[in-house]
Amino acid sequence: MRERMHALTTPEAVEQFIHSHPVVAIFKAGTCHKTMQGWGNLERMLRDRPQIPVGIIRVIEHRPASNRVAEITGITHHSPQVIVFRDGQAIFDLDNWDITLEKLEPLFQEHLPDVKVEPSQSHGSNLEPYKRLLDAYLGGAVGEAQFQWTYLNMFREDASLRSQEEFELLNSLFGNPDTHHVHPMAILQHEQQNPSSLSLRERAAALREKLEALEASMAD
Repeated sequence: MRERMHALTTPEAVEQFIHSHPVVAIFKAGTCHKTMQGWGNLERMLRDRPQIPVGIIRVIEHRPASNRVAEITGITHHSPQVIVFRDGQAIFDLDNWDITLEKLEPLFQEHLPDVKVEPSQSHGSNLEPYKRLLDAYLGGAVGEAQFQWTYLNMFREDASLRSQEEFELLNSLFGNPDTHHVHPMAILQHEQQNPSSLSLRERAAALREKLEALEASMAD
């Protein structure tokens, strides 16, 4: 999925992207929980349609790019928002809490019936929530602060359910001073006081690859 994500930071990039493929999707990312939910649902739909690239606009940082989408389409800006284009024309859009699987699925079926669906083999993966979150961060759909807080709270909720191998791998992203428990605030404070030589993005990219390898080994 990550190689089909494109960060759209300028009006010119928006115009070029819309005409780059027969079908493209643009996701406007905000900073609230609606963005995480909306992105997760859109990403799940696009995972089964690998031929559709997605352009991500971080609205706070790149508002001119977001404004250009509104100018081109005539669609009122919302954040989060997903707009799907065919041959350069917007064919459907959803905003805010409406970006759900229940609403996305019939829209894709109605407007893109000829787009081949290739069901992912990993929808039931035990590590899929982390992979999706890492993809969202690495692809630019969520910012660093939102990613940190979401990741650590997710890990806190299910750490006790993980195997030792999974726990150690997921725990390795941050400098957690406690090898048995997950306390988000303590971890973030430790991260600030003991910065790693690698950026969070570099560590996240490495973890993403390790999770893929772990899943492959478990499938063998």
